Amino acid sequence: MAELNKQEKVVVNGNEGEETRLLEGMAALDFDMLCSTVASQQAQGKWREIESSGEENSVGVLRMWEGDVVLDFMYDRHVALESACCPCYRFGKNMKRAGFGYCLLQGTVYFILLVSVFLNILAFMVTDRNCFLYLAVAFTVSLGAYSGFFRMQIKRKFNIMGTDNLLDDCIYHLICPCCTLSQESRTLEMNNVQDGTWHGRGDICIGSHSEGNRPFFELHHPHPISIKIPEPCSMQNGLNGFR
Repeated sequence: MAELNKQEKVVVNGNEGEETRLLEGMAALDFDMLCSTVASQQAQGKWREIESSGEENSVGVLRMWEGDVVLDFMYDRHVALESACCPCYRFGKNMKRAGFGYCLLQGTVYFILLVSVFLNILAFMVTDRNCFLYLAVAFTVSLGAYSGFFRMQIKRKFNIMGTDNLLDDCIYHLICPCCTLSQESRTLEMNNVQDGTWHGRGDICIGSHSEGNRPFFELHHPHPISIKIPEPCSMQNGLNGFR
């Protein structure tokens, strides 16, 4: 009888251990929630208030930019090369991903402002007239303000950690526009942002541009599966039959 009680205790402990492992598996959090926890600790537990705009992405998760503005500029060389050589295209692509207009329209506006800056600087060097210099400064400020405004809109829409001061975002684009565009591109692409919808790293998008960048095949984290140990035959009946 003593051996029988020991075996029953082992079975009960095994069931409890299986239930504990199952609960631990169901308590796993996705990557976005992990980012929100780290960001909340950096913010000393103060969550930023979220505007009740009714959007899907405003669900109370505090996100972060992917990498530093300057130090992680070359993290993705393809994005860094596009940001440095063709910032107008990179900017338009970011705006399309974030849901702030067409890529061609936003890229054209950025291109016009950028070309106006260089043309006025060239005109000032040739004619030595101060009016062209003033125009160059005005277009430079306009370009920084335009880019900084949409950077702030990206932060607000996707609840990305950072200051709500428009001046800070404008300064980023004025001092280092290529690095800032690269950071925004990394954040939108690595988190699979499509047409203003933040899918997160848990979804893998496999599709073509002809389908509107809509993922037609998604891989999700596997759901926890309960593996129940079959109940053993009654040891008491076995011993009685043996007797």
